Amino acid sequence: MPQSDLPVTPEELATLREKYRHERDRRIRPDGARQYRRAAGDFGYYAKDPYSERAERAPRQDRVDVLIIGAGFGGLLAGAFLRDAGSASIRLMDEAGDVGGTWYFNRYPGVRCDIESYLYMPLLEETGAMPSERYATGEEIRQHAVRIAKHYDLYRDTLFQTRATSLTWDEESNEWQVTTDRGDDFRARYVVTSSGTLSQPKLPGITGIETFQGHTFHTSRWDYGYTGGSPSDPLDNLADKRVAVVGTGATGLQVIPELAKSAKELIVLQRTPSTVDIRDNRPTDPEWVASLSPGWQQRRMDNFLHVLAGEPVDELLVTDGWTRTPALQRHILSGSVDDSVSEEEREVRDEFADAAAMNRIRARISEIVSDPITAEALKPWFRYMCKRPGFSDTYLQAFNRPNVTLVDTADFHGITAMTETAVVVGDDEYEVDCVIMATGFEAGVSGVISGTLPVIGRAGVPLLHAWGQGPRTLHGFYTHGFPNLFQLGAIQNANSVNFVHILQEQAQHVAAVISRAESVGALRVEPSAEAERQWIETVHATARDVSAFQAECTPGYYNAEGSQAITGFTFSPGPVVFHRMLREWRDGDMRDVLVRKEGDIRQRESSLIGAVSPLRISRRV
Repeated sequence: MPQSDLPVTPEELATLREKYRHERDRRIRPDGARQYRRAAGDFGYYAKDPYSERAERAPRQDRVDVLIIGAGFGGLLAGAFLRDAGSASIRLMDEAGDVGGTWYFNRYPGVRCDIESYLYMPLLEETGAMPSERYATGEEIRQHAVRIAKHYDLYRDTLFQTRATSLTWDEESNEWQVTTDRGDDFRARYVVTSSGTLSQPKLPGITGIETFQGHTFHTSRWDYGYTGGSPSDPLDNLADKRVAVVGTGATGLQVIPELAKSAKELIVLQRTPSTVDIRDNRPTDPEWVASLSPGWQQRRMDNFLHVLAGEPVDELLVTDGWTRTPALQRHILSGSVDDSVSEEEREVRDEFADAAAMNRIRARISEIVSDPITAEALKPWFRYMCKRPGFSDTYLQAFNRPNVTLVDTADFHGITAMTETAVVVGDDEYEVDCVIMATGFEAGVSGVISGTLPVIGRAGVPLLHAWGQGPRTLHGFYTHGFPNLFQLGAIQNANSVNFVHILQEQAQHVAAVISRAESVGALRVEPSAEAERQWIETVHATARDVSAFQAECTPGYYNAEGSQAITGFTFSPGPVVFHRMLREWRDGDMRDVLVRKEGDIRQRESSLIGAVSPLRISRRV
């Protein structure tokens, strides 16, 4: 049975606030996000693909209707819906050796999704699939990505192990000229980018990391040649090894229990503990599967999205840690709020609820972890959504093993240094044979945003120049001056924890717009400057200011390691409202983006935004 939250008194809440500030200050670093290095830029070894041998091929100099950059679920969904809409000439491109995106690279032992598989793995009914467990393994998810690619014939014209190096708009042909690091130079009428959500591994910039003579790798490039075993088999080669793991976020919660079973000695280096709530994984019930009727997955996905976005539902179809805490998620995730009370009253009420939930989570640690010093170090002292919530039925139990040692690095703001043979924290050296970096990915940094993929639009204007004062889009997808370019991701739209559902809605939208453009013979798809401006105003007018909340949070990627850098903005009324708006807009004539003749880009009113103003949106939610 789930534990009950443990309420606090006003006096206890005041004490808790001081505790949170103290623990935050222990971890704040002056270098902020600069403490990390990009694996590809600083340590190419950490970014090397260990799963596929490089396949040589001749450069392409041809043409496709649609180029999709990124073959994770976003790219696959875009390809699937475009295929359903009748597009025959589709090319997937990815730096990896196959489809899957994050799930291609994340093959570490213990890896699973933390959203129900029945929600997270898309197109289950369409491909005739059913996950074997409530939370599927990474390998099962990766194989489902392959299943989607095969089902929709997306392997037909792929370019794997290939990185796009430039996108340049050709005014005469109304096409994009694409170059890559493999010498390709081809044309594409439309380009869809779906990369950057979780793609580039990041590494802590530890002094002396280059001098370490033992073995080391990043969890997203797992070296089974060194550890032995497989994602589902014991890591036998570690039986005589002293292993250190850096990081206790979502990856650490999953990989540490597996390493604890196999390593002679496991040292867990923790700067900030995660919340660890009950996961409650279990095999898929055949009787439940037999009871399902057509359309069940979409209904379940929609129900979950409504609950997390604060929208009413007739029945709760998913009962888990996420649906237990929707109001607490509003400081990070978009959605409706309770307007029956003032904002001040709502903030106070939510803070008390937050404290009660965190008290329950901390109490669970004391109940499970036998050593009181270790249990205290594992307790998260921050508000619930300061870090992405974690779930595990095995992580806390791993610290009861005699071969597992927790090293709290908070007082030193992380690992102090590395030597040829050891990891140093303060004055203490820990001799190890292997260091595994469970330090995650750069979140939301695509080549387009970072500038490693230059995009040159109409009149030779670079996209990053056009975005000099911040991203400028209509609905988050397209930008004035950059025709036929669609971006999937989190910029200027709405978010949710089940990001695959968000990507599915985005992919459906892009496919519908391209299909409409082709059916009416449009020259190109490009938003007017006025529609773009009004959408930015709408996003800013509805955006919820969470800077005060993030300023009190322990450093992490949600608040740019304590810098409180909030960029891009999201549509705060939430994904349910946003997706409804998109559907209404698609039912119209799409005149905001369809250019039917030369000179058709003008300052024109937006049919969507004119009909649904910022003030009207606020009243609806």
